[in-house]
Amino acid sequence: MRVIAGSARRIMLAAPPGLATRPTTDRTKETLFNIISRELTDCRFLDLFAGSGAIGIEALSRGAGQAVFVEQDRAALSCIEENLKRTRLKDGAKVLAMDAAGALQYLKADGKPFDIIFMDPPYRTGWTERILQLLADSPVCGAHSLVIAEEALETDFTSAEEFGFEVSREKEYRTSKHVFLMRKENTGSR
Repeated sequence: MRVIAGSARRIMLAAPPGLATRPTTDRTKETLFNIISRELTDCRFLDLFAGSGAIGIEALSRGAGQAVFVEQDRAALSCIEENLKRTRLKDGAKVLAMDAAGALQYLKADGKPFDIIFMDPPYRTGWTERILQLLADSPVCGAHSLVIAEEALETDFTSAEEFGFEVSREKEYRTSKHVFLMRKENTGSR
C-alpha cells in the first residue's frame, strides 16, 4: 500500500495487522481520486473509519488543505500516526480517536462543513445509513459537500433519500463500490 500521487508519491504506508481493516487497493484508490481530483485543492476532507489513513493521506498529498481522520481502533490509530510521519503530512492533519458518530457530534461544534466526507465502514453493518442520518442535519455536511461511501457491491442506497441525499454517481469494482452522494437540492449544481 502506497501513496499514488502528489507530494508524498510512492511513499509506502503501514497497515494495521489482522483482518479488522480492509485497505483500499491502489487501483480502487486511483480510480476514486481520478473522479474527485478537481475537488481536492485546499478542500477540507473528512476520513471516517480511516483505518490506516491511506485515503485521507492521499487527499493531503494531492492538495487537500486539511484532513480529519476518525478511527477508534488503537492499532489503526498508530498506523495513521506513523503514516502521517512517513509522508510528512502531519501539519494538515487532525486525528480523532473515537467512533464516527461521536466524531460527528464533536465536529458539530466547529460549525464548518467539510468539502468531501469519505466513509469506509465495515460492510453490511448499517453504519453507512446511520452516518447519512447523522449528516442530514449536521453543519459538518454543507449544502455543497460531497459524501462518498465505500460499501459492499450489493448495498442498497435508496434510504439515502430519506435523509435528504441523492446518489449522483456510483463506481463499481469487483466486490465493492463507491457511491457519491449530494444533498438533493444540489445534485444538479456540481
